[in-house]
Amino acid sequence: MMPEILIRPATTPQDLDAVRKLCWDYRSHLLEVSEIDAEITETFYPVPKYTALMDRLAQEHARPQGVILLAELDGAPVGCAMSHALDADTSEIKRVYVAPQARGHNVARKIMTALMDQARADGFSRVVLDTSVNLGPARALYASLGFAARGPYQDIPDSALPHLLFFEAPLAPLATA
Repeated sequence: MMPEILIRPATTPQDLDAVRKLCWDYRSHLLEVSEIDAEITETFYPVPKYTALMDRLAQEHARPQGVILLAELDGAPVGCAMSHALDADTSEIKRVYVAPQARGHNVARKIMTALMDQARADGFSRVVLDTSVNLGPARALYASLGFAARGPYQDIPDSALPHLLFFEAPLAPLATA
């Protein structure tokens, strides 16, 4: 039997707690990817800063200009991602993460598609994101969804630039009937 995958907005305190746990798992994963990824993670998101960010998740990614999505596999939380407005035209996708036990079920693709659909419905004309050069599966996913490499879209320290990749995808307007 095919596992049931559900992608939905995280709206309740329990949903947000599940997303926070997944975000902490994501941070832990980045610390293990490589030495440079650990260094970048500790530089950009030291524990006190990441804790404060986790406390503000619902505000940082609030509707109507953002959204937090939770992925469930057979009812268990296994993935998350979120977005927020950078400007009137641009939605930034953040913290796309799928737990190891759920990989291989297209959970990340479904989350990304849902985020892109939501950004389009919210009137954005493009989405942007960044990722580590060492996250090959993520890079392949983004390319398969129509993302193209681009330069940094915000200030990034020169020391981190060689280790990060930046992507952008246009969002065609919704067809009107």
